[in-house]
Amino acid sequence: MEARMTGRDGGAPLEPLGNTPVVILIRPQMAENIGTTARAMANGGLFHLRIVSPRDGWPQERAWRAASGADRILEAATVHDSVDDAIADLHHVYATCPRPRHIIKTVMTARGGAAELRAATRRGLKVGLMFGPERAGLDNEDMARADALIRYPLNPAFMSLNLAQAVMIMAYEWWMSEDSTPPRTLMTNETHVATKGELENFMSHLVRELDDCGFLRNAQKKPGMVRNLRHFFTRGEVTEQELRTLHGVVRELAHPRGKDGLPDAG
Repeated sequence: MEARMTGRDGGAPLEPLGNTPVVILIRPQMAENIGTTARAMANGGLFHLRIVSPRDGWPQERAWRAASGADRILEAATVHDSVDDAIADLHHVYATCPRPRHIIKTVMTARGGAAELRAATRRGLKVGLMFGPERAGLDNEDMARADALIRYPLNPAFMSLNLAQAVMIMAYEWWMSEDSTPPRTLMTNETHVATKGELENFMSHLVRELDDCGFLRNAQKKPGMVRNLRHFFTRGEVTEQELRTLHGVVRELAHPRGKDGLPDAG
């Protein structure tokens, strides 16, 4: 392959991540869509690409330009004359289908399909995902070769997806089926979530200054007011840096000030 077709100096160092599903593009019409499909596959840890009867032949330089560095997926892609040839070595094949047409076959969501794909690959089976041509999708003959259909539960008033979007949904669900990223986390950068000791040190500082300035003069209400302040600072994960800033705020507010707003010299 000519060097000019390999994108950004060979692209990202992509390689197969174990036994992952094969993406099979049936009669794709545009090289750019094959390239963006490779990009979507790389996002979700998929590597193996098979292309059945591409309209404009293969390889196509425009695919590399659209792949944004997913060059190795394109370079490893294989071309097949028929669906049967593309799936011959696979054990299970799933077909994405926006509109099942008078077919009696199991239909799953993308998430359900990804879970079954993951279970099959854990057993050492080879699996594939078929995607149809951009304009009309898979025909009945294509879908007849699939074990089950995958249909995305999208807005019924508008379910139009381009090829790369359709692949991206399955790549994402495949990746997430074994991802352990917490659903929610606090980004603290160079600081850390304040310990109870650090928080209590700040509360002591704050209450001391509030006593001195007379804010807590009502002895009957003082315990409740202090509890409210404590609840405020423990409701979220205050960081050590934020507490240091608040210490400075309280310290400055506690200094007597003259008419010019500056702290009194005496």
